[in-house]
Amino acid sequence: MARKGLSVWIFSSLTFIATLHLIDAISALLFGNPIKLFQLYPFATEKLQAITPATYFWISTAVTAILWGITCVIAFENPVETFLNKILSDAKTQGTVETQLIENKSEILDAMFETMESSNETLQQVQDMVCNVRAEAKEIQPLKDSIEKIKTELTSLKKEIKRFDEKVKFANICPACGKPLLPEFKICPYCGENIKMLPEAIVSMKEYR
Repeated sequence: MARKGLSVWIFSSLTFIATLHLIDAISALLFGNPIKLFQLYPFATEKLQAITPATYFWISTAVTAILWGITCVIAFENPVETFLNKILSDAKTQGTVETQLIENKSEILDAMFETMESSNETLQQVQDMVCNVRAEAKEIQPLKDSIEKIKTELTSLKKEIKRFDEKVKFANICPACGKPLLPEFKICPYCGENIKMLPEAIVSMKEYR
């Protein structure tokens, strides 16, 4: 407020001086009186004396109008209203910024929602694939059991074939230790028992079966 009062006082004083110059110009222009106020400026009196009364009138009129307008603007300016207008302007600017931020966040949220939807679709596809794999695994399980059963039977058959080969290859058995012996063995290599020769029996595969 003090600065406003000082500004009003300064510009009103300048307006008053300009008005005095305007009156002096009107007096010189209409009544042919000599210009008296130029004597207030001794450092530029000679240059000012070269100005015609008409030019002096228009210059003083323009300066008076300008200074009077500035004085009125300063005097009638309401600091409270200016303050409120500034607050409203700042609020409007802030509201615009917040609206822009909300729009940007809305775009981000939309993108996140689309990503979540895409992820849900992908998860659904993966879930369907897992269900299909489980169903196929259930169908394969009986086949796996059958394969395991066949493997067990093959192992048992291999043992039988091996036992049969041993019986065919080692036809004699040591009566002392019970170890299988080749027909040409006269003495048991395991226990040293003397083997009595028995008549060789020819066993064919068909007869064994």
